[in-house]
Amino acid sequence: MSYLQVGWDDAMLTSPGSSFFHGTGWGRTLVDAYGFSPKCFVHRAPEARPAFLPIMEVNSWLTGRRGISLPFTDACDALYEHAEEFHGLCGALDAHARSRKWKTWELRGNRALQGQASAAALYWGHKLELSLRADEMFARLQGTARTAVRKAEKQNLTVTFTTDMAAVQIFHDLLCKTRQRHGLPPQPLHFFECLQRNILAHQQGWVVLAKHGDTPVAGAVFLHLGKTAIYKFAASDSSFRDLQANNLVLWRAIKWYAQNGFSCLDFGRTSIANEGLRRFKRAWGAIEHSIEYLKFDLRANRFVTMKDQSSGWHTRFVRILPRPLANLIGAAAYRHLA
Repeated sequence: MSYLQVGWDDAMLTSPGSSFFHGTGWGRTLVDAYGFSPKCFVHRAPEARPAFLPIMEVNSWLTGRRGISLPFTDACDALYEHAEEFHGLCGALDAHARSRKWKTWELRGNRALQGQASAAALYWGHKLELSLRADEMFARLQGTARTAVRKAEKQNLTVTFTTDMAAVQIFHDLLCKTRQRHGLPPQPLHFFECLQRNILAHQQGWVVLAKHGDTPVAGAVFLHLGKTAIYKFAASDSSFRDLQANNLVLWRAIKWYAQNGFSCLDFGRTSIANEGLRRFKRAWGAIEHSIEYLKFDLRANRFVTMKDQSSGWHTRFVRILPRPLANLIGAAAYRHLA
């Protein structure tokens, strides 16, 4: 069954462990932007809440046919109450994968329930509880974060919360600069157009932009569903690094979510090799945890590992490309990379 149906979001919000990524808005965005096929595996036990595992089939001439829960998603645990339900979901997933002749299936979470299976990849995750008042949360920030916010507040910056396509386009321009600085092609503008239509236009997120005068200098995209939110995309203009605008964007978003009754802000995943980003997230008082992925190769009939692609020769190559070419690579490659 497909999970992109009326009433799905309300059902998911009652399931322990549900997150924004389990919602229909994110699923529709992936389908519209990249053409993935959505499925949901359901396990029903007597007198128990149904267990769910959403997944997307990626059918690429370049990387093959495979299933992922879910593409471009930091973590997407199966929703269940008992371990046997999870194993039932995995059994149904494996049978479907073989019938569809997938090369692999991948779960972004739930590794601990697979016994001795090796993790395909390991990341850091960070979550900030929002139960305290803004002044109490500010007092808990590490010195580097507090200093950066205080400096930014003196820089004559304006910060806006918007959901329209004009703000998305401004953010995407900042993102293109940031991704190339990191040696990575940017996500295509079409993806963000789909995100605006399926998520932001339905009041499930914000584009938060900081401007110095009329110049956009930093921004972030926050997504939310129920009482939880995620800090999903961030970008900045390095020419204005000294303004610390990215810190002010994050702090204003934290205050907004706390004041509007949200319980948690997820900072997303961080590569094990990226110690700088890890320190940045911990400085905001976020609680650290591990995120483990599973990947099963159906041809080899075993769990396999994945290489961390966050750095390497390709990042050095992308950094020296003309920006239009880097953008073109991103537009062409993302649906295959998943």
